[in-house]
Amino acid sequence: MYFTFAGLTGLGVPHATTTRHCPGVASFAAPIDPRAPRPPFGPETAPALRPAGLDLSRVGYARQVHGAEAAPAPPGGGFAGSVDIVTTTEPAVPLAIFTADCLAIVLVDLETPVLGAAHVGWRGTVRGAARAAVRALERSGARAGRLRAAIAPSVGPCCYEVDEPVVREFARAYPGRWDAWTRPAPRADRVMLDLWAANEALLVEAGVDPAHVENPRLCTACHPELWFSYRRGDRGRLVTLAALPAVGRR
Repeated sequence: MYFTFAGLTGLGVPHATTTRHCPGVASFAAPIDPRAPRPPFGPETAPALRPAGLDLSRVGYARQVHGAEAAPAPPGGGFAGSVDIVTTTEPAVPLAIFTADCLAIVLVDLETPVLGAAHVGWRGTVRGAARAAVRALERSGARAGRLRAAIAPSVGPCCYEVDEPVVREFARAYPGRWDAWTRPAPRADRVMLDLWAANEALLVEAGVDPAHVENPRLCTACHPELWFSYRRGDRGRLVTLAALPAVGRR
């Protein structure tokens, strides 16, 4: 029904990444309505995720636009704007990131406390969204060296084939480094792109301890029994949610 991270669980951070078997999963593919008080969750989803410690009546969410801008969730949750990084300092307000191959990255500093969630695809990687997420949390009082990061199931380098225009964008953004994140693809005019390695490197460059970056390296395209994948032609979405622990539970 949902996947969890050992590191976030050990910190007491309520969180979940849904699978395609989560009740109400069909609703996740609905367009984001900025006038809605909550994201598009079916009524059966809230009780399904309650055991994870998530209150879906208080979710902070955004219209994801493949950028690197950040915004705080409104008090008590709600629409944060057309951004790809959402932050909160409020306990028990889950932040939601919708994906089907892109990375969802959760970052948390419990000493501050502050939590952020980022949507990062290839465009967001080129624009430095992982670094921008760290900087957004620092503006809320976090220290990069204290942050714990988790990268949700997403498309892996085994399956993420990209063309020359994407390669050019990476070469422009990361000269001298981008080729470490690629390998030859079966087709001569393509390469296999490793968004995991790229974003792990960008998190570390922003000051996150590499030992604090948890990535299970679970590829959405390799596991059709668990997750949707645009690369496979699916049109469903999964959602990654995380919240600061309620007061008294840390």
